[in-house]
Amino acid sequence: MNINATLIAQAIMFGLFVWFCMRFVWPPITAALAARQKQIADGLASGERGRHELELAAKRSSEVLHEAKQRAAEIVAQAEKRGIAVIEEAKEQAKVEGNRIITGARAEIEQEVSRAKEQLRENVAKLAVAGAEQILRREVDAKAHADILSSLKGGL
Repeated sequence: MNINATLIAQAIMFGLFVWFCMRFVWPPITAALAARQKQIADGLASGERGRHELELAAKRSSEVLHEAKQRAAEIVAQAEKRGIAVIEEAKEQAKVEGNRIITGARAEIEQEVSRAKEQLRENVAKLAVAGAEQILRREVDAKAHADILSSLKGGL
């Protein structure tokens, strides 16, 4: 066989093979590559959007956390102020109640002192009447009178 004819036949067959590949094989491969390239680009863009949204969410969460901490600090400060106000109010009420109790106790003490004085006056009056009665019953005698006074002094 002739080498030139074989070479020409192989070149023609190669040309047909290239044409067949360009016509039937190459378009689906390029379409698949383009679809894959688009899918990868979309995935990268989606990842970039996700990263951007994550950064925004992190910023928002830090802002919300900061606001929550400020609000918590305000609530704690208000609670402390209210606690101090309640303590002061309780102190004031305790002072008022203490003064009322002291006033009542003083009034009760004054009443007891008045009762004791009155009872003492009654006892002194009874003793004076009893002493006068004994003196009048006996004769007026200096010795008898001295005995009665000494007995009265001993009773007091």
